[in-house]
Amino acid sequence: MPKADINKAGWEQSEFPILCETCLGDNPFILEARIRRSCGTCARPFTVFRWNPGTGSRFKTTVICQTCAKIKNICQTCLLDLEYGLPTQVRDTALGVQNEAPTSDINREYYAQNMEGKLEGNKSGLDTGRAAAAGKEMLKQLARTDPYYKRNRPHICSFFIKGDCKRGDECPYRHELPVDNGLAQQNIQDRYHGKNDPVAKKILSTHAANQGLKPPDDLNVTSLYLSSLSPTSTELSIRTRVVQSLPSVEPAQIKSIVHVEKSRCAFINFKEREAAEHAAQAWANGLEIDGTQVSIKWGRSKTGPKSAVTPTGLSQS
Repeated sequence: MPKADINKAGWEQSEFPILCETCLGDNPFILEARIRRSCGTCARPFTVFRWNPGTGSRFKTTVICQTCAKIKNICQTCLLDLEYGLPTQVRDTALGVQNEAPTSDINREYYAQNMEGKLEGNKSGLDTGRAAAAGKEMLKQLARTDPYYKRNRPHICSFFIKGDCKRGDECPYRHELPVDNGLAQQNIQDRYHGKNDPVAKKILSTHAANQGLKPPDDLNVTSLYLSSLSPTSTELSIRTRVVQSLPSVEPAQIKSIVHVEKSRCAFINFKEREAAEHAAQAWANGLEIDGTQVSIKWGRSKTGPKSAVTPTGLSQS
């Protein structure tokens, strides 16, 4: 817990870090490094902790301050959600949470200072009380509840990759070739703010595909089909709920919404394929509109075989 004399001391001081079970490991000894290091997100100085999670693991350190960790309810080291063990982009997409933390150098430090006084004790800045049931169910399905200590392994030896490592079994790093899956291209800012996180994108796309929302091969398909709407639903209520459930998608990205009242269905047409894919991932477990759980499907291609095409270019089922 940060001490009361933070401003007087010049940087955030704490007695124990905010960590997930995986990063903490089975080693009960935490070494506090009394050095002044800038937070990886807000750039304010804070107390750094360093420890070894267990036998065969590499030493780990905290990379962000406790205030930034509390704002997002994440681990100070891996920046994963403390409750679900998932990247913030996955959690925020499922819950429809708007990222309010600024990214500019000037505003982020000011924002952290203001939030510091609001997050006294163990209070978290993440409010999920109004989140939809479908989003919470999605997180329960994706949650990583058990520790994943494999994540604490030493890094791969760069000399071994070049064929120059002469330490053999005494080398503290792993002697294996890296897997080029694109997941290694991560940075603290993207992981913290939940943007362009390759790990999160893989989790979301895989889950959407498992729920029957795999993106069609035709890249021109940028529409989603909503069925089983409430009889009281209107185009305005549908648009309001869609915009509310997609805080990371600009409202201008929604090209049009076609509500077929008689059939109790609607077509959500997006301007770009990326926005449509993001919506499909966010609605993988369904979407609640006007108190009714709505089913989601991808629109069909205009070149589909003998299909009745609607004015929006979609075939009706």
